[in-house]
Amino acid sequence: MKVITTIKEMQTEIKQQKSEGKSIGFVPTMGYLHEGHLTLIKQARQENDIVVLSIFVNPLQFGPTEDFSTYPRDFERDRALAECEHVDYIFYPTVNEMYPTEPSVKVIVQARTDVLCGKSRPGHFDGVATVVSKLFHIVMPTRAYFGKKDAQQVAVIEGLVSDLNFPLDVVAVEIVREEDGLAKSSRNVNLLPEEREQAVVLYKSLQEAKKAIDQGEQNPHSLIILMKEMITSNSSGVVDYAEIYSYPQLKPLEKLEGRIIIALAVKFTKVRLIDNLILDIE
Repeated sequence: MKVITTIKEMQTEIKQQKSEGKSIGFVPTMGYLHEGHLTLIKQARQENDIVVLSIFVNPLQFGPTEDFSTYPRDFERDRALAECEHVDYIFYPTVNEMYPTEPSVKVIVQARTDVLCGKSRPGHFDGVATVVSKLFHIVMPTRAYFGKKDAQQVAVIEGLVSDLNFPLDVVAVEIVREEDGLAKSSRNVNLLPEEREQAVVLYKSLQEAKKAIDQGEQNPHSLIILMKEMITSNSSGVVDYAEIYSYPQLKPLEKLEGRIIIALAVKFTKVRLIDNLILDIE
């Protein structure tokens, strides 16, 4: 495994690999790897000749109240985990390498950002789309891997790739869950013991919504009420949002049809958890 810190060297290495006809699997991250990231790496390893992992805490996607400087970082731990998963390259640039000057061009995301988590983080997905665009040009992947847990981010990236004609495939990987159904997250350790027991209600409420759909319910508003009541009755968590949209367009629905997303965010004492379910309605 090779650690690369400059854009020029990364591009040189990738051009050499592609000249030999090798496929490139790319997993972009901000580091502090957890099992969700490792699942993306494993799938990239299975489906490509070369795997590139990027570790870059991107300042453009942090809001004014979000502290870029305190975002968790542990490169040596990340390096060891990547090596265990047989990553070929870690791209580990500095902020100055990625943004040597104030960017004269930034990507502005026009759709899919005014709902769910994007509603309370204006400008966040502009920062995501800008850095991902840069990374795609640097790594030139055949396939890029993202987790479905952040389904809104996947929707934004799919729109970016389609609209700007990036020659790559976006691979959305299923949510990794604990045995009781709770979506795995590095944030789960911040749950109090009783909150950890209660937190499974997010997944259970999504399953109840799916069950209601299977039984013929087509009204999104009825499903939202069902989920909110279930979470409120079975946990101390406060529902931040429970919403249903078309996917990946993230448009409101009066009636369930086509591909939809059912998404939740719930605030506990020290942590906010998200979860979702993507379904195809016939």
